[in-house]
Amino acid sequence: MTIGFVGLGKMGRGMASNLQTKGFSLMVHDVVEAPMTALEALGAKRGTPAEIAAACDIVVTMLPTGKEVAEVVLAPGGILDHARPGTMILDMSTIDPETTDRLHEETRRRGMTAVDAPVGRLAWHADRGQSLFMVGADDADYQRALPLLQAMGTTIHHSGGPGAGTRMKLVNNYLAIILCQLNAEALSLSQRFGLDLGKTLDVLYGTTATNGQLKVNWPNKVLAGDTEPGFSIDLAHKDLTLIVQAANAARVPVPVAAAAREAFSQARARGYGQNDFSAMVDVACDIAQIERARLPKGYTPPA
Repeated sequence: MTIGFVGLGKMGRGMASNLQTKGFSLMVHDVVEAPMTALEALGAKRGTPAEIAAACDIVVTMLPTGKEVAEVVLAPGGILDHARPGTMILDMSTIDPETTDRLHEETRRRGMTAVDAPVGRLAWHADRGQSLFMVGADDADYQRALPLLQAMGTTIHHSGGPGAGTRMKLVNNYLAIILCQLNAEALSLSQRFGLDLGKTLDVLYGTTATNGQLKVNWPNKVLAGDTEPGFSIDLAHKDLTLIVQAANAARVPVPVAAAAREAFSQARARGYGQNDFSAMVDVACDIAQIERARLPKGYTPPA
């Protein structure tokens, strides 16, 4: 069985590579040449979205926003127009719930199926086949998609029926991105106070103030001087926008999310958009005119 994979960005390329090297036969597409060439070197074939839809029983999509999902999959001439009845669309994009619901409704109308399975964790997890998936699907569709998800990740949560995966991802990213802004403000304050960065982290890691971003991601990214994007400020801003819009539609007030989104808007206006979202601490220090310290080489968080 040939699997289609459309969208080979920082996350998609790693996940597609794991599928190809773990026994699946892939047909791939991206708007950028380099990742398609890399997948071809592993044995995958390339094709247009229309060719992939016509040839594959399962088509995986990993696209930036709901706009691309609508254009590539749902629009006239898109994947659904070229796919056969029985085809499954496994969408792993982080998008708005309305587009996910449209995908489920349209595939069902055409005698096809859809699974929403947005991805947790970072690009280096995707490269290693260690992604986390939040899955929205009926039980039968979940079982059909499961072998692919197991080849790409180590943790799979069947979050509920169709649409539950997308909504779970928004809840997850709400906390992850908000913590990023809180960490940035706290660490810039510590630097204004003249506190040693390593000792500050030692204290924060030993109290309930700690969080996964501060303890797992940041020491390996911005605090080590690496702001190459695993997950960019631009993408974090996009997700916060989705979160605020979805919460407003559900009549759930999220004032902290709205405030954080404006902080990320400010970061983008200052030219930080393509930096890793941990670089929000650089933005905070920049605004406060603080020279931020780097962790010393060999720093090890306390157990």
